[in-house]
Amino acid sequence: MSDAYTLLATDGTARAGVVHTAHGDVPTPAFMPVGTKATVKTVDPAELRALGTTILLGNAYHLHFRPGEDLIAELGGLHRFMGWDGPILTDSGGFQVFSLRDTIVAVDDEAVTFRSVYDGSPARFTPESVARCQAQLGSDIAMCLDICPPADVGRAELEDAVRRTTLWATRQRAAPRAEGQLLFGIAQGAADPDLRRRSIGELTELDFDGYALGGLAIGEERPLMFETTAWAAELLPNEKPRYFMGIGDPEGVLEVIERGVDMFDCVLPTRTARTGSALTWEGRLNLRNASFARDPRPLDDGCSCPACTRFTRAYIRHLINQQELLGLRLLSLHNLRFLLELTANARAAIEQGRFSAFKAEALGRLAAAAA
Repeated sequence: MSDAYTLLATDGTARAGVVHTAHGDVPTPAFMPVGTKATVKTVDPAELRALGTTILLGNAYHLHFRPGEDLIAELGGLHRFMGWDGPILTDSGGFQVFSLRDTIVAVDDEAVTFRSVYDGSPARFTPESVARCQAQLGSDIAMCLDICPPADVGRAELEDAVRRTTLWATRQRAAPRAEGQLLFGIAQGAADPDLRRRSIGELTELDFDGYALGGLAIGEERPLMFETTAWAAELLPNEKPRYFMGIGDPEGVLEVIERGVDMFDCVLPTRTARTGSALTWEGRLNLRNASFARDPRPLDDGCSCPACTRFTRAYIRHLINQQELLGLRLLSLHNLRFLLELTANARAAIEQGRFSAFKAEALGRLAAAAA
């Protein structure tokens, strides 16, 4: 058994367990709402708790530039700064740097040099600097600096990304971190079987507290993404947590859980809310549509979120169309609750040995709504 993770039940390759952190246990599978700039957009930490959130994600890239990790450390660390006393995972900033490819100045074995997305000022990330940043933030789980190339990159560049990701992970593994802070390695290699296997093999030799599958959900075909997830997850240590980076649609969540993933994150619930749409068992509802103008029903029957227990579709449509902030808040609360409840129910199904039936029923409801 790992100090960071306890596996409690399996159903096929789906897993139910607990990630142990300095700020509490995280039952898995776990969906992590994204608090990019030390806030989940429009939602208060107490509301997140009430929705069922057990762990949040913070973005080290953005917090490094605004307001800066030194200031956050001076004010007591990220938990106190944002008023959230539960577990926090921080990414390294690697994904942000390499997804903003036009800001990159140079990449070598030592570091990546780039221009800040805020003001164009020069910046430089090394494994040691991102370790220091995340130590100052005081997150419960820190991610290694990695290279995440685009989905259509050539094999030579992909191979170089795998090599440097291992090199940087080795250095960050040796760097100081906050007391009790867990460190996760990120496997790269896209869907290339040889390179993905190589990356996982090299990282598992370093014995991290957990492992992420990076370089997926970045534009490749979905069937290929799920196929790669299935065989790659099996290569990861059974006694360590597994994290799929960047998936949050209901269908995708169920698919990666079935393939043995324990943790996942996405901006989808709050970003979808800001477009005026709700995630429901009837599919995505665009509340801007005139068909909801006199609709007295809640967003989703049986949902316990504040939007569904107090307000109608007609009222929320009115708020959205009048650009009232309450409308965005209510949709954010609902969408987060939808995914958190889906994940909690998936965990219960795994514990009861009925995950396949649960997944089939859930996908059937979503498919029927889309038909």
